[in-house]
Amino acid sequence: MTDPTTGGDRRTHLSRALPLDRFNAFSDGVFAIAITLLVLELPVPTGDDLLASLLEEWPEFLGYLISFAFIGMSWMTHARVTGFMKGGDTAAAGLNLLTLLFIALLPFATSLMVSNIGGPDERVAVLVYGINVLIASVMLTLLMAYLVRQRTLLQGDVADETVAALTRQRRISNGVWLVAVACALIAPPVAIGLY
Repeated sequence: MTDPTTGGDRRTHLSRALPLDRFNAFSDGVFAIAITLLVLELPVPTGDDLLASLLEEWPEFLGYLISFAFIGMSWMTHARVTGFMKGGDTAAAGLNLLTLLFIALLPFATSLMVSNIGGPDERVAVLVYGINVLIASVMLTLLMAYLVRQRTLLQGDVADETVAALTRQRRISNGVWLVAVACALIAPPVAIGLY
């Protein structure tokens, strides 16, 4: 597609408009802030018996571990996928922003889930958490799929076997999250175990 203002290829022009280093730096920043917010949500226990107070906070620490693992794995996948890029366009930037939208929402969803474990709204809270994680995972998959379809955005030395392995990994991951979300409707503790 030709850009009428420059006479050049629009995709190349848009790649220059959003340099890859800015794309990755912004993404890394969002991942880092989301993980930092998770730890800031952990309560500092007070009282006479510190050990007992810490043990009472087990849901918060469980939520922290689950969400830290998800964000960490998502960041590793994102870094691997974007490591194959040689440039981006507005569609890739949009899919990336949507992925980051749900990554950034995870500290809230984590807090919601852990504050309702064992309560009357446990099912809803565990479901909201699962939907958040599932959408973040699907958005990361869509970003990867878009980059694979737009091979011009990828470096030339990306092997088809590597793309196939990443695609399989994303399908399995999304399948597990979908099963976990379904379990949240029936058995929230099982869903938390899957998370």
